[in-house]
Amino acid sequence: MLEKVYLEAPFRVTDLKQWVYCPRILYYAVCLPDVRPITFKMQAGIEAGHDEEGRESRRSLHTYGLDEGRKEFNASLVSDRLGLRGIVDMVIWLDDEDEVIPVDYKLSEIAGTHFKLQLAAYGLMLEEASGLIVKRGFLYSIPRRKADEIPIDNRLRDGLTATLDAMHCMLRYETMPEPTPQRAKCAACEFRRFCNDIY
Repeated sequence: MLEKVYLEAPFRVTDLKQWVYCPRILYYAVCLPDVRPITFKMQAGIEAGHDEEGRESRRSLHTYGLDEGRKEFNASLVSDRLGLRGIVDMVIWLDDEDEVIPVDYKLSEIAGTHFKLQLAAYGLMLEEASGLIVKRGFLYSIPRRKADEIPIDNRLRDGLTATLDAMHCMLRYETMPEPTPQRAKCAACEFRRFCNDIY
């Protein structure tokens, strides 16, 4: 469990995705921060998110099954307790119901575990900032033009806590984690040349 309060937020919410994909990517990024290039896939995701914000500003909340609410775009969040910082694509404030909902745009058709962890992280940071309980969030698939409601329940919260514990332990002791067991991912990895035990 996360027992200490971090004096700074060393991790970005997007680092959760890297950790789930392969923990070594995050190790190289935080322990050897000058070696990572910005890949085409990363740049494409950034640009797609900006484009979607323009469409979202014109879209009603019916996409999310809501009649009314207040939208806030690119909300900066930080949590010393979690040791996280990030910018959530959109926040929906339901003032009448004292509810706040994070929305994360994804250039993917699948709401994978790594995306759900990121959404939960935004939710917990919104709880700290607002004092409200976050019960759900939405992953908006840009290719599908569809929003999937994700419950931010105890199981997802526990998964986030366990993941953050492992990430902070790796950073604290600068211990290289094991590579992903799915070695097909290694074929096109920009860090493969650093992994002397991957052949």
